[in-house]
Amino acid sequence: MRRLRDELAQAGYRGIGPAGLLTACALAFVLTLVTGVALTRVPAIALCFAVMAGWAPVAVVSMRARARRAHLRDLWPDAVDNVTSAVRAGLALPEALSQLSVRGPEELRPPFAEFASDYRTTGRFNDCLDRLKVRLADPVGDRLVESLRIAREVGGSDLGSLLRTLSTFLREDARTRSELETRQSWTVNAARLAVAAPWLVLAMLSTRPESVQAYNTSTGALVLAVGAAATFVAYRVMVRIGRLPEEERVLR
Repeated sequence: MRRLRDELAQAGYRGIGPAGLLTACALAFVLTLVTGVALTRVPAIALCFAVMAGWAPVAVVSMRARARRAHLRDLWPDAVDNVTSAVRAGLALPEALSQLSVRGPEELRPPFAEFASDYRTTGRFNDCLDRLKVRLADPVGDRLVESLRIAREVGGSDLGSLLRTLSTFLREDARTRSELETRQSWTVNAARLAVAAPWLVLAMLSTRPESVQAYNTSTGALVLAVGAAATFVAYRVMVRIGRLPEEERVLR
């Protein structure tokens, strides 16, 4: 549930909670199952497509969250540079973060605007940082927030150097990831097509109920079950091999 909550925040769906997402999955499953049985008269085929439909909302959220993380990965260095410039100009840490709501990258402005509003209302820097981390749900945001929290609590003259080092590291990491993802994208897309192709053929066959009556038996259901299991295992193996590991939120 915590992972779903993070992915919803990273995808930009802050008004939807994990319970709402799981409800959408259940509704998609039931509607697809009923429609599939009515159209094909083969419960086994209807169940296969219902499982896919039930998983679709989670897959869409995960895909959007992954795409948004990749986009933000290119924006975070500019945000860190803005905070560094504000600190060097003599602004207090709360003001340095608040100015990102105006001068920061467009995608990052809303959570920092809410931080600025929280701080003006409460004046509690640590509590506002905690809420900012929840809104961002991002490992880079966690590192930036904790760096500023430590600087606020214990002081230190190395904050500017730390932020510049963080900005340089983020730029190098984003460039390296971009190069690797470009090289791997064609392999991942080809594997996805190979996984989807049998089910697309089955969907087209299902438009003619007489063509899929063979699956309306125990043997036909077993063939579908084995095919679904093979598809699932192959897809998970492909994802594990072909996708770069995502950075974990170790500072949540």
